[in-house]
Amino acid sequence: MVAKITIPKSIEAVLNYNEKKVQKGNAVCLHAANYLNEAKDMNFYQKLNGFEQLNSLNDRATTKTLHVSLNFDPSEKITDDKLLKIGELYMNNIGFGEQPFIIYKHEDAGHPHIHIVSTTIKADGSRINTHNIGRNQSEKARKEIEQLYGLVKAERQQQLMKPGIKPVDIEKAIYGKSETKRSISSVVGAVFSQYMFTSLAEFNAALKQFNVVADRGKEEGRIYKNRGLVYRMLNSDGNKVGVPIKASSLGCKPILNNLEKKFTINEPSKESLKQRTKNAIDDCLQTSKGDMKNLMAALSQKQIYTVLRQNTEGRLYGITFVDNQNKVVFNGSDLGKGYSATALQSRLATVDEKSQIQDETTSTSSAGAIQKQRGEVRHHEKTITPVIKNESLLDILFSAKEQFDYTPAGLLKKKRKKKKNRDF
Repeated sequence: MVAKITIPKSIEAVLNYNEKKVQKGNAVCLHAANYLNEAKDMNFYQKLNGFEQLNSLNDRATTKTLHVSLNFDPSEKITDDKLLKIGELYMNNIGFGEQPFIIYKHEDAGHPHIHIVSTTIKADGSRINTHNIGRNQSEKARKEIEQLYGLVKAERQQQLMKPGIKPVDIEKAIYGKSETKRSISSVVGAVFSQYMFTSLAEFNAALKQFNVVADRGKEEGRIYKNRGLVYRMLNSDGNKVGVPIKASSLGCKPILNNLEKKFTINEPSKESLKQRTKNAIDDCLQTSKGDMKNLMAALSQKQIYTVLRQNTEGRLYGITFVDNQNKVVFNGSDLGKGYSATALQSRLATVDEKSQIQDETTSTSSAGAIQKQRGEVRHHEKTITPVIKNESLLDILFSAKEQFDYTPAGLLKKKRKKKKNRDF
């Protein structure tokens, strides 16, 4: 959650800004705190009057308005009730809990966010000190709310604004050592510093999407036994190509010892970022009919890269998710029992089975509707037949209303043409 505080000169201008958003359908007024009436029962001037009554108690203060915006990550689905609770808790924690304030939810941006308008003048005429409020009270309140509600942290949101990592271009990085090293160093340095991972497998999952892999070699080999590590480029088939580059020769020193230190540091920080990945998987499961490839494709639309771990026989035994939005890597089973490779395959099969049942139900319903319609037609025909038998030809010709009731329009037109026949 990113909190931004401004101290405008005019309370009327700020209130007008938010109210115009509401009028245009781009915002909703969620709540008016410490007012006698509910927000929905007040017009613009009644809301403004609540602030101006307090502002009139202090003639010395030059700035009396507080305008806050609380911005959330685009991946977070936050209900109005939750937004309201977050807004009230934030205002209370920065020392404005007793002040009148109005909360607006804006809907004209690609991420959830609320605006809060208040006054710095208290009921006794004194002014609430706002010096360094953003750095002190606001930062403390933000961190507490992020922890309490499991929100994406402000530091992570700001990091998302940085330029993305470019995958190694195999064709350009010709297998000469200097060009290979330059390409690999760029990717490894970015992933090493920006992503959260807690194992070499997770680190490699993040690297693989950029055509790089950290390789310890064979267990019986010299590199592995000496706890060495080299970095290799991967081609489009996932095969290692090019000259191996020693980890110790790269600028960020991504050797095994330093990676293991990272694993320990990253472990507690990952916990609060799990929910976004779990929500994305749950959403994508609804549209991925029994196919892991469909699930992976759907997740990629949510900036989640998926790595499958299979044995030599092609059997899936593990799955890893790289959330490129939050820059964090999770092994499926670490997210919970329902997110392991086996559990996901079972959930995909269940979704597919439900889809088939729904299709069959729809098909059966359609067939039943057709059968019912045919039955009604037969019953209709039986009802009409005796009537026609008991009527004379003259009665039939002059009973136009009954004919229109039971005869399709196309047939009626043909009969009208027969009436104009000159043979009569």
